[in-house]
Amino acid sequence: MAAAIFAAREGAKVAIVEKNPCLGRKLCITGKGRCNITNNCGKDDFFASIPENPRFMFSAYNGFSNHDLIDFIESLGVKTVAERGGRVFPASGKAGDVRDALKKELKRLGVDVYYNTRVTSLLTDESVVKGVSLSENGMTLYAPCVVVATGGISYPATGSTGDGLRFAEKFGHKVAELCPALVGMDTVETDVSELAGLTLKNSGIRFYDRSSGSFPGKLIYEDFGEILFTHTGISGPTVLSGSFFVKDGDGGRVRILIDLKPALDPETLDARLMRDFESFRKRKFGNSLDLLLPKSMIPVMVKRSGISADKPVSEITKQDRAKLVSLLKGFELSFKSLRPAAEAIITRGGVDVKEIDPKTMGSKLVKGLYFAGEMIAVTGYTGGFNLTIAFSTGALAGRSAAAAVSK
Repeated sequence: MAAAIFAAREGAKVAIVEKNPCLGRKLCITGKGRCNITNNCGKDDFFASIPENPRFMFSAYNGFSNHDLIDFIESLGVKTVAERGGRVFPASGKAGDVRDALKKELKRLGVDVYYNTRVTSLLTDESVVKGVSLSENGMTLYAPCVVVATGGISYPATGSTGDGLRFAEKFGHKVAELCPALVGMDTVETDVSELAGLTLKNSGIRFYDRSSGSFPGKLIYEDFGEILFTHTGISGPTVLSGSFFVKDGDGGRVRILIDLKPALDPETLDARLMRDFESFRKRKFGNSLDLLLPKSMIPVMVKRSGISADKPVSEITKQDRAKLVSLLKGFELSFKSLRPAAEAIITRGGVDVKEIDPKTMGSKLVKGLYFAGEMIAVTGYTGGFNLTIAFSTGALAGRSAAAAVSK
């Protein structure tokens, strides 16, 4: 939609071929249905939040930055608000409002949309684009430029089934290995199932490579924020970002430590325990952690501590407290595998950036062919960065295609 809008604004005649019965199906599920449009961070922080091929984004970003995106969305009549971590959402909290505003602009610009229509192949003649063949009655759309913006393979129910990547490969483009990104993780430990649905709001998380031999191992990732327990492992914003640093073959190699009380050092936490235990000195250990932990987490922590749930609080020893402090500051999990790509927010990989002109988003192999969004091997962390990549590359691809047509 962004590519079409910016191409049409440059005076090009534009058509969108959409295999779904509606536009923006994937857009409408972003940000848990609220659409995390972008992030209002500064330029340096923006690029620091793109772990895969950030330099490729320089031209696209300079032409249409995260702040330009905010202005663009608001110019279409959608007010925005910034929330924790700089995440920008429509003020209404409805992703559909963003989609509808884009559709309204497409209509104003006279962009044709072919719904329920699938592109079966790209037409070329001696490495020059000529148009596309469609599923509808073998129909052909002739065009001097084609922008492929079909996404990766995450959430296939929205239509992202890798069609565009197959087109790219057919015309000689190298496609970097696709793998799930911004996705939850399964863990070896099964007691996480007892915590399913629990969200920890302000917790520290660290990933370590335990193959170094020393405990806890070599630090490979750390973050602070929200962690969600699932029936098979963990998810949530910090875990999704951490998924960039592990792969399925890392099972058993990566140790995960969750700091449940990051604001307290071990000494202060021990003093806190002593105060709580003094208040609950007539209780048993299993009933003494109400002020310290979420209710659903208490049985798991009691089991992991090795302290009997029936032990009177008055008999808790210094060594017992030390075990509990260690557990609270380092709730340990062992990484098993990433969740499937179908559950990933995005997929990592895509068309090799070395084969795309970063100043135009045009193919270096096929004249008139352009790429945008998740088609390209550029990936950001959660927090609005991937939608910014999509809009920025889409805007550049649309403008570049329109400029090529006008020559």
